[in-house]
Amino acid sequence: MFNQRLNQTDSICGAQSVWTHVHFNVILLCRGSVSAQAGLCASGISGGGNMAEPAGKRLKSSLPLCKTHRSSAGTSRARHNLPAAVEEALCGVSSLLLDGAYRLQALASVFERDDVALPRVASFFHQEALKQQDETEAMLGYLAERGGNYCGKDIQKPGCEAVCAVLPALELLLLQLKEEAGVLVELSQLARKHADPHTASVVKSHFLTPRVDRLKLLGDLLTSARRTGCTSDQTGRFGEYILNELQEELSR
Repeated sequence: MFNQRLNQTDSICGAQSVWTHVHFNVILLCRGSVSAQAGLCASGISGGGNMAEPAGKRLKSSLPLCKTHRSSAGTSRARHNLPAAVEEALCGVSSLLLDGAYRLQALASVFERDDVALPRVASFFHQEALKQQDETEAMLGYLAERGGNYCGKDIQKPGCEAVCAVLPALELLLLQLKEEAGVLVELSQLARKHADPHTASVVKSHFLTPRVDRLKLLGDLLTSARRTGCTSDQTGRFGEYILNELQEELSR
């Protein structure tokens, strides 16, 4: 009987020893799992499998900043809550819009030539140039109201000297409006990032929203130009004539 109880005691002790060993291993595994999870979180990997975007892969800003900008901080009495980054971006975007107006004016002069003679197309680009000029003056006026400085720059060639047909001129205007819309979106986001909601609201309502209608109009005009047979060279003159005579949007 005594030997039987001794054997039972040894079995219980052995089982407890095995359970203690298993329990200790489980603790080590749990600690290792937590450490691994913490390491994944530190490296930007969450439990759901999402990975943080590497710093080198993030898109760079395309805002046309003024590298030689002279800030009005400390000299302007009207300046209030205007971050230096927003002031510099407003200065650069104003120059971009001014360049666009100059380019549109150059395109309008192309269709006034006697060897092209598309007066409605020329008037359309004149009106677009005037809209661009008005927007530039409005942005410069807003920059002055906020107490910022504008730094002018040298006027460059418009880069459209080779354009001599309606189709490439419309495509160039479409690309210009898309580029400006993207820049205005970045300007609005920059203003919000620097706690300047007023600038973000003004940019969105006065400069970005009107471009939506202009982009739709350009898309319609491009479709009509291709439908009437306009080409990127001087071989689609009859289609350009039909577009000039029948497209009502050109005289708006």
